[in-house]
Amino acid sequence: MTAAHLPLLLDLHPDDYPLPGFRRRQLLEWVFVHGVGDYAQMHTLPAELRAELAAGWQLNPFKDIETFRSDDGSVKYLFTLPDGRQMEAVYMPYLDRKTICVSTMVGCPARCAFCATGAMGFGRNLTPGEIVGQVLAVAGGEGIAPREIRNLVFMGMGEAMLNYDNTMLAARILLHPDALGMSKRRVTLSTVGIAKGIRRLAEEDDLGIKLAISLHAPDEETRQQIIPTGSANSIDEIMAAARDYQAVTGRRITMEYTMLRGINDHLWQAELLAERLRGMVSHVNLIPMNPWEGSNFISSTEEKIQAFYDTLEGLGVDVSVRRSRGKDAGAACGQLALKRPGAASGHAGA
Repeated sequence: MTAAHLPLLLDLHPDDYPLPGFRRRQLLEWVFVHGVGDYAQMHTLPAELRAELAAGWQLNPFKDIETFRSDDGSVKYLFTLPDGRQMEAVYMPYLDRKTICVSTMVGCPARCAFCATGAMGFGRNLTPGEIVGQVLAVAGGEGIAPREIRNLVFMGMGEAMLNYDNTMLAARILLHPDALGMSKRRVTLSTVGIAKGIRRLAEEDDLGIKLAISLHAPDEETRQQIIPTGSANSIDEIMAAARDYQAVTGRRITMEYTMLRGINDHLWQAELLAERLRGMVSHVNLIPMNPWEGSNFISSTEEKIQAFYDTLEGLGVDVSVRRSRGKDAGAACGQLALKRPGAASGHAGA
């Protein structure tokens, strides 16, 4: 059996790694603390044990990795999987934190009309190890320890709620103290509004990760225009699930709202959005639409965004404008589509 056809070690929960207690902790430390992706380099493990691991478990989920660097310091990672399919993640370093946006699918079935990923269609679900592996690969590519990445968002390619079980296992690996040890307060899952998934997430007592809902419109006519699959979950159903989630968890919910000129930026829509959020603990992120080749939409003007913001704020809504990073590298929100931008690129290794 070739290495590419071996089971992926990263697909396992840390408690299930195929070694007894002390050796298991050593292996986990090599993988998640030191970011070592080659058994031969794990010198505290006996040579015979390293050989057994190499013969039984694949450690690297990627066939190839390319990087595209933005002038603002963000980096888009393009991953090629052993089956030839590709997907992307984005690394965003800030002064006070390092954040990574990971994918949960190849492509996306939600088909949001303003999103380049949606235009790709759906390829397949990623496994837990292919999700977690993005963090390890980015850390290696940036020359940092995996645990230096403390903020993570499931906001890359794909609808996480439609790959629910794999995403939840990936989250548990991210949070596990013997793995990446992330704080649940710094991990956010974004969904286009899968009501059933939102309610399931509320019952995941051991997780406690944050929830973001990509609403993008407060009225059904507009939402179904820009999210063709939106009819599967009406806004009323999404908001009811969000209120149930909040009743169970007590956690604030973020509402993502991409600003589209002449589509969803009318002030009456801001008023309706405020009405839908009344009584909830929420925060609205207004996101200027990021351009991509072939899009039929453009971003709202700065004046429209400010007026929309002012209307929401005046109605008591907690709101901010989120400026996406990595536009010049095709790494901004809504731009992930396996495109190789004009920015400098290179291989990070695999």
